[in-house]
Amino acid sequence: MKSESTQMRPELPENGAGSPADAPARHRAGWRSTLVSVAVNIGLTAVQAVAGVISGSQALIADAAHSLSDLLSDFVVLAAGWQSRKDPDADHQYGHLRFETAASLALGVLLLTVAAGMLWAALGKLQHPAGAQLVQPVALWVALVALASKELLFRYMLAVARRVRSSMLVANAWHARSDAASSLVVALGIGGNLLGYHSLDPIAAIVVGLMVARMGLRFGWDALNDLMDRAADEETVEAILRTMLATPGVRGLHDMRTRKMGDQVLVDVHLEIDATLTVAQGHAIAVDARRRTLEHHHVLNVMTHVDPVYVAGTPATE
Repeated sequence: MKSESTQMRPELPENGAGSPADAPARHRAGWRSTLVSVAVNIGLTAVQAVAGVISGSQALIADAAHSLSDLLSDFVVLAAGWQSRKDPDADHQYGHLRFETAASLALGVLLLTVAAGMLWAALGKLQHPAGAQLVQPVALWVALVALASKELLFRYMLAVARRVRSSMLVANAWHARSDAASSLVVALGIGGNLLGYHSLDPIAAIVVGLMVARMGLRFGWDALNDLMDRAADEETVEAILRTMLATPGVRGLHDMRTRKMGDQVLVDVHLEIDATLTVAQGHAIAVDARRRTLEHHHVLNVMTHVDPVYVAGTPATE
């Protein structure tokens, strides 16, 4: 006997952080934080490019190109955030939440690309240290302003991402941190150039490039695993188990499986219910277990299968 609801829930569950009533606020917060990132990156790209040309700093011009790459990632986030809000349809009957996961994968690839460019440029400078030209001090001030702006942007975006529990926004926030690291490299390189230590820039760029590459690999690998139906983490699974077992009438459960759908979870479970109850009573208990799970956890939907058990607790033969 199966008890299943056909109604899907694209919103976050009612757990105080993502109830259906909070879903519009969640999307507005993500949209607003990304627009702030777009505005900051447009301003930084223009200022860094102009200052780089005036001061003769190739590193600052390269950092302007890095800021421009952030704009591309912001547009990816905006497009994915809009797409993931769509209701389930005939082609996507579980909703469109995995567009966020796909966007996280794209951001991971973008981080790896940026890291590769940083490493390539740094290695080129190490091979030709005499090619560095003397830059004007204004370049250092612009690099420091860019560093402070990116770090503040990162902290703001990460706070919003954690509040609304969006892995895509977390990925985009860390992309902003990678640009802050790039600005740090530029500031150190310009400072080293002004002091006569030309090798400081490429050495620091290699270190940060490796950090950015590690970050890109982590985001890309996590997103790829989620797209391959990775199970929810152990803590989440244990919490769902406790909620279901606390439902009146549920004597036990087994064969529970979970898989990620964006930032939410799909659950399949076998509920053990007293065999002496009627079909209607068993169905009501399964519906109650599902309702409790949706209300207290970031679960999109629960598929239940009811297994009758004898009073002694021995499962009936199916």
